[in-house]
Amino acid sequence: MSSTRTAPSAPHRQNSGTPHSGIPTYLSLVDGKSVPGPEWVYVVDAGALLDDAFASLSLKRRLESGRPPAGDLPPSIVGRVAKADRETSARALEAASRAAPQWAALPQETRIGRFGALLHRRLREQAGEITRILVQEGHPLALARWQVSGMLECFGPESTGFYRDQMLQEFRHGARSISVRRRPDGVVCLNPPQNAPLSSALLGVTSVMAGNALVVRAPRSAPLGVMYVMHDVVAPVLEEVGAPPGTLGVLCGDPAPLLTQWLESPLVDDVMYFGSSSNGLRFQERCVAAGKKPILELAGNDVVVVWKDADLDLAAEALTESFYGSGQLCMIPNQVLAHPDVADELVALLARKAAHVRPGHPGEEDVLLTPVLRNEKFFDCLADALGKGAELVCGGHAMQADGTRDSAGIFLEPTVVLVRGMERAREVRAVRHETFFPLLPVVAAGPGPDEVLLDRFVDFVNSNAYGLRNSVWARDPGVVDRFVTRITRGGLLKVNDSHIGFLPYLPTHGGTGLTGGVFGEANYPILRTSHVQGVSVSPGSRPREAVFGAWQALQDAAR
Repeated sequence: MSSTRTAPSAPHRQNSGTPHSGIPTYLSLVDGKSVPGPEWVYVVDAGALLDDAFASLSLKRRLESGRPPAGDLPPSIVGRVAKADRETSARALEAASRAAPQWAALPQETRIGRFGALLHRRLREQAGEITRILVQEGHPLALARWQVSGMLECFGPESTGFYRDQMLQEFRHGARSISVRRRPDGVVCLNPPQNAPLSSALLGVTSVMAGNALVVRAPRSAPLGVMYVMHDVVAPVLEEVGAPPGTLGVLCGDPAPLLTQWLESPLVDDVMYFGSSSNGLRFQERCVAAGKKPILELAGNDVVVVWKDADLDLAAEALTESFYGSGQLCMIPNQVLAHPDVADELVALLARKAAHVRPGHPGEEDVLLTPVLRNEKFFDCLADALGKGAELVCGGHAMQADGTRDSAGIFLEPTVVLVRGMERAREVRAVRHETFFPLLPVVAAGPGPDEVLLDRFVDFVNSNAYGLRNSVWARDPGVVDRFVTRITRGGLLKVNDSHIGFLPYLPTHGGTGLTGGVFGEANYPILRTSHVQGVSVSPGSRPREAVFGAWQALQDAAR
């Protein structure tokens, strides 16, 4: 696989009449080759959008319609990506179908051990560049670093060792060698979300370790990071370990036609889909009808439980993660259930800490809030909560990048509302559903014996229609054990820890209910895109003994 990033004089350059001006340019990656497309998608620096959104978006529209300005492109244009047509997409699927059985035939140590180690090293080497591109696409610097840390954990030695153990277990039974192994499904297609496409695409790369071929769609809204990490990081590593061309395909295009093509193609086995719960569950039905395995990453509505003996300062600090990225991340805290003895103190601490979560340009060190371009749903959701008796603790206004309150501002203040009582808490929309805004409801439970409250807290968490991740803050080992053994919803449960921090072995995504659909569980793509097979190898057993041997042994023991 050769690198598919093109320089201004590269032979793949499309005759579009648009000047290169030295900007990073990516074509589709199909069968190990760069393939041009009929159109370009241009990427505008997120900082320039904050400074002058109208001018930046107008320039982007002119460029994509084939009307370039005179002279060189301004520095606000940070890259361009070829948009793939249907024929290019079909070729990518054909190449993946050819490559998958060849790649799967290579030893597991090559696909998991060597590939994982080399990819981890290259991600470490390119961490600064990946971070820079994420910031260009609008991720605050701190959250860009957070995403990179997750990528490194996903392919770190502890995690790859866990993947290796899960993919193959071997036993002896008499003269027989017995193994339980996972086999690749074949061709996996991945449709990442617009809010975190780069890290989501990398998550899907673990499906390649299982022996699958992978085709990734880079979203038009933020294609540069996906293209960079796939072309300049993943593809060279696959080439180094001897993967056949076609093991990785990368395209930029509109989601609807590509998803339809994947469902219609007999070459596709699995589809990884990121999106809203309503859209994802409908897509799940289409997958099943088409005979494809749906692997869904949908909305989250995570619960954080704060018990009466919790370290409230640390718990409040973890709860501010709800506001990271202005709440537009699926794995942040979305609702809090607090013990009545500490609810008011917790809310006061949380309000003080939330005041330090600030907006600004994504490249600034301490910025954690991102723009919310359409905020009317935030104010509707807040009005719903207040209309149903919730108390506004802090926030509730739009603001400018410098933190000044302004009804026309494109940032939102971190907002906390207090909901008193569990009985009708889910009548509040912000409690019942994910909001995707910096709006955190704290549900203060009513008084009662701790034994009763423990049961009610567990029931509250388990009755959440979503099931991405949950966390608990408590010190009493008996209380912790009660929560750990009885909370069954979700793909991840953390105790006395960051809600969003990454750890080896543990999944970053995946869950039950409206988060993962009917087939939802913790999402290790290497496992979700493979299937279990049992294998027995005998040097030559007598068949009749194999069939009736256990029964005969039982009779002999009875005598």
